[in-house]
Amino acid sequence: MSTMLCRTPQKKIPIHVPKPIFSIPCRSLSAMPPAAAELEQVAAMAELILKAAPETLPETLLNSTLDWSPDLVDKILKRLWNHGPKALQFFRVLDRHPKYAHSSSSFDHAIDIAARLRDYKTVWTLVARMRSRRLGPEPKTFAIIAERYAAAGKPDRAVKVFLSMHEHGCPQDLNSFNAFLDVLCKSNRVEKAYNLLKVFRTKFKVDTISYNIIANGWCLVKRTPKALEILEEMVKRGLNPSLTTYNIMLKGYLRAGQIKEAWDFFMEMKRRDCEIDVVTYTTLVHGFGVVGEIAKARKIFNEMVGEGVLPSVATYNALIQVLCKKDSVENAIAVFEEMVKKGYVPNSITYTVLIRGLCHAGQMERAMEFMDRMKGDDCEPNVQIYTIVLRYFCEAGEIEKGLNVFEKMSSANCLPNLDTYNVLISAMFVRKRSEDLLIAGKLLIEMVDRGFLPRRLTFHRVLDGLLLTGNQAFAREILRLQTKCGRLPRQFKL
Repeated sequence: MSTMLCRTPQKKIPIHVPKPIFSIPCRSLSAMPPAAAELEQVAAMAELILKAAPETLPETLLNSTLDWSPDLVDKILKRLWNHGPKALQFFRVLDRHPKYAHSSSSFDHAIDIAARLRDYKTVWTLVARMRSRRLGPEPKTFAIIAERYAAAGKPDRAVKVFLSMHEHGCPQDLNSFNAFLDVLCKSNRVEKAYNLLKVFRTKFKVDTISYNIIANGWCLVKRTPKALEILEEMVKRGLNPSLTTYNIMLKGYLRAGQIKEAWDFFMEMKRRDCEIDVVTYTTLVHGFGVVGEIAKARKIFNEMVGEGVLPSVATYNALIQVLCKKDSVENAIAVFEEMVKKGYVPNSITYTVLIRGLCHAGQMERAMEFMDRMKGDDCEPNVQIYTIVLRYFCEAGEIEKGLNVFEKMSSANCLPNLDTYNVLISAMFVRKRSEDLLIAGKLLIEMVDRGFLPRRLTFHRVLDGLLLTGNQAFAREILRLQTKCGRLPRQFKL
């Protein structure tokens, strides 16, 4: 289990930390295939960074004989994604390495992590450093920052990011404008995005892609009539709709539950001899399946090949998902085995939808077997899959098994995310045991240490639970943490 679960809040015991020595554990990397050796190297390095004390990490990294490369650093940053403070410390220490210099992609990863932590001072410090080293910043950098501001509920700041790009040596162009519109639309700010398109369409000479983004934004909020207006507007302005445009509209109708309109639109595409691709069919399979029309979804899937369109892994994923939700998990597994037999390689999404289906059907042990099977497809269980299994164990009252899954995540070097912590902390209140509430408190401390901001309600639940079970000393520590996080506490009598 995570090391934080062993923490004793009431008493701090000094521990002597020996001088760290970098080494790759387990098997010899030279005897492994290159891809597997690299994966092992990334995992070993990430584990070393996670276990190292902040004061010893610089010596560990700077004295290592590892041949650092931008690709290796990017992979380690991704591995450390759910421990933002450690990831940023790793980046900062390596920035002082005498024989290595960060690439623009590594800067982008670090900026994304800092922005997720809402450490905007670090974000703009890194942007300035990129510019001073002539590594950018590029339009992608500003799209990352804008997306994080929008996700934090600051769309106006996201707009300012785009408008200020040129001040950081990165002129705006059509591609960066489209990327920015996409950020706003995917954060449900389509009206703001459309208003900006009207303001800047002449300056940037907006294209079909620009209008597709706005149409998709309206579809995401289930306002298909507005999306159709965008389609009509682009035609009036002399822009030809693309197949992507039609697929966006088709998906929009299905998302809004307008099944008849979706089918009529598809038939109109056929009548106009539009090119029908695998995305179109995948959209239909998923859309009809979600509303329970499994026979129709299967018929469309079977007709694809007759139309000269081979299903993709994404198509199989769509069919497996709707079978799990609206039919039976046994039929979903039959489709899974069929795709494997035909030479398709399942990806993490395939396993996610299937494992979720098995968990929902109460077949937990079988779900665990499919987690083991993933490794044979070079597809390690990710944090989403671990969290799904953990959630279903806890909802079934199997708290110990849920804790075992959490421990297994740590041994697999898969860091928990915000959802994982929220699920497990909530589960600690089921049995109303004092020791479970202590674990909830330790998990709360750990998630804050790793850069996650718990909801105010989470703090209150943990505080109430600790007080009711007589853990006043630990409750005081949680109260101090809550104040530090800016989640102003209620009045507690401790």
